[in-house]
Amino acid sequence: MKFFIDTANLSDIQEAQELGILDGVTTNPSLMAKEGICGTQNVIDHYKAICTIVDGDVSAEVIGTNYDEIIREGLELAKLDDKIVVKVPMIKDGVKAIKYFSNEGIKTNCTLVFSGGQALLAAKAGATYVSPFLGRLDDISTDGLGLIEEIRLIYNNYGFTTQVLAASVRHAMHIVNCSKVGADVTTSPLSAITALLKHPLTDAGLAQFLADHKRVSERK
Repeated sequence: MKFFIDTANLSDIQEAQELGILDGVTTNPSLMAKEGICGTQNVIDHYKAICTIVDGDVSAEVIGTNYDEIIREGLELAKLDDKIVVKVPMIKDGVKAIKYFSNEGIKTNCTLVFSGGQALLAAKAGATYVSPFLGRLDDISTDGLGLIEEIRLIYNNYGFTTQVLAASVRHAMHIVNCSKVGADVTTSPLSAITALLKHPLTDAGLAQFLADHKRVSERK
């Protein structure tokens, strides 16, 4: 399973890259705003900066909601770097745009997916990734993980190559559970990834090893 980090924070991206497990980055306008990145040129420059840090795909989201706007923005984003994946919303004109980009060899990430039917349309249009929002479904007492499992089944049934990118991942167990049901990718904050490192028995065991080593060393 691929690990993407869902942020526009360059320090977090760098830390995840140095950990040696980072496969890519996803961003959106909200994450850009959180980092104080505003204005078209500043956003473009920030995408370029992200691409200098990571080796894998970087999802860059379009703002337009009609076909012509999505195509124009997507083409401009795709020119920035070979790593750029054009992130397109799951709307009618978005699906049409995904088909266009697919025909042009431009990678896409269909975002704001909340049903198996939406995921099926995205795959039919040729999306590189489809992003079901696990956490947001959980927030409204709906089975987000069940949607990941449903999409995996649909794609397996028909041999779709679109990758299931579990988005809105909030914590370490989301990541583990997504791996159990066959998500191709999870994207999450750095905190969810680093939480996978932690276990009280690991801490206790290491403390015991170090204490025993110190005691033996002092005897010498």
